[in-house]
Amino acid sequence: MSQSLQARRERALGAGSQLFYTEPLHIVRGEGVELFDADGRRYIDMYNNVPCVGHGNARVAEAMAAQQATLNVHSRYLHEGIVSFAERLVALHHDGIESAVITCTGTEAVEVAMAMARIATGRRGVIATNATYHGNTEAVIALRRAAMRPDEHPDVATFPYPQQLRPIRAGLDSHALADAYLDELATAIERLESSGAGVAAVILCSIQANEGLPDIPGDFIAKAADLVRAAGGLVIADEVQAGYCRTGRWWGYELTGFEPDIAVMGKPMGNGLPLAATVASRDLVERFRGETRYFNTYGASPLQAAVGHAVIDEIEERGLAASVAELGFGLRTALVERAERCPWIGDVRGHGLYIGVEMVEPEGELVPDPSRAVEFTDRLKDQGVLASNAGAFANVLKLRPPLVLQQSHAEEFLAAFDAVLQEIDG
Repeated sequence: MSQSLQARRERALGAGSQLFYTEPLHIVRGEGVELFDADGRRYIDMYNNVPCVGHGNARVAEAMAAQQATLNVHSRYLHEGIVSFAERLVALHHDGIESAVITCTGTEAVEVAMAMARIATGRRGVIATNATYHGNTEAVIALRRAAMRPDEHPDVATFPYPQQLRPIRAGLDSHALADAYLDELATAIERLESSGAGVAAVILCSIQANEGLPDIPGDFIAKAADLVRAAGGLVIADEVQAGYCRTGRWWGYELTGFEPDIAVMGKPMGNGLPLAATVASRDLVERFRGETRYFNTYGASPLQAAVGHAVIDEIEERGLAASVAELGFGLRTALVERAERCPWIGDVRGHGLYIGVEMVEPEGELVPDPSRAVEFTDRLKDQGVLASNAGAFANVLKLRPPLVLQQSHAEEFLAAFDAVLQEIDG
């Protein structure tokens, strides 16, 4: 059945449409932190952040159905739900965030943020790390491609992502290392200024999620924000993965110590319903709207508002921020203990319920081992746990479960993790 479905999928979607695992799964149902395949087998979902308040969440499903049955239309009519959701969303941020542009995907929200910064500053240049990912449109994916083909993207400059495991200069303490990375950022700024593009913005995931959740040295991000602002640019926080209590706080930027001019959100906001947003000061938002007359057919809809409210209600009423912080700390501590006994686990790091386990060759100087990470995820799947690999070298086991993870699920995961360790070391 699964092989036949995969063959049909390749015809319908085209070969190359990505699937997880060497032997792909046919998932048919989800509940909370659990997923079920076509044969009825149950899996603990340690990967999916989109259903942040759980697969099949009843409150979200009821809000979605009730609103769709009542009214769902574009944003060019007055609607209480849309206004109150935008008000509620910006109130969750720091005082400088006042207004929102509501979209459907994180990619759209990043495009809005980039345009907003360019309009406000009159400059074109955008800075990102050399291992970033912020979306899939031609404009946004240039942020990733510029590290490999800088001549093709003159309006983008990249710099080495800040990390302590494989630092750009050895022998420095955390604060001196932060300064070394700031020097790299200064070079990127100079490159854009010399080209005539100037600096419109830097865009950073607050916790460097796609870079592999590195331990960021010193107060790098706060100082990076100051450096970019001194060059006349704005600071964009990509909170698509870091936000919505993933770290145990509402926003990743609260954890890494800076206040962005613009913040971008997506994925978890709608628990599976396409919902994203770009938030900033009222002045920045109104200048963007005045210049572009931006309109999104499905953005700022009554349906999005109803679901957006339901997700925030679940997070707040169930105390998920505190739960994420507590469970994440315990899970990370348990994984660190295992790493100390395993020569091919090079590092365990993360925040809240976003944890990375870096896999390296057992002999050598932290040589990344992506093949072991792939094998580990396959073996975890066979043990009934779903995860994936990511990071700059694709060698980091990425653990990013729904926020409703319970202690019993964490214990099941650790038992499966131990079983895989034994199988591989065997």
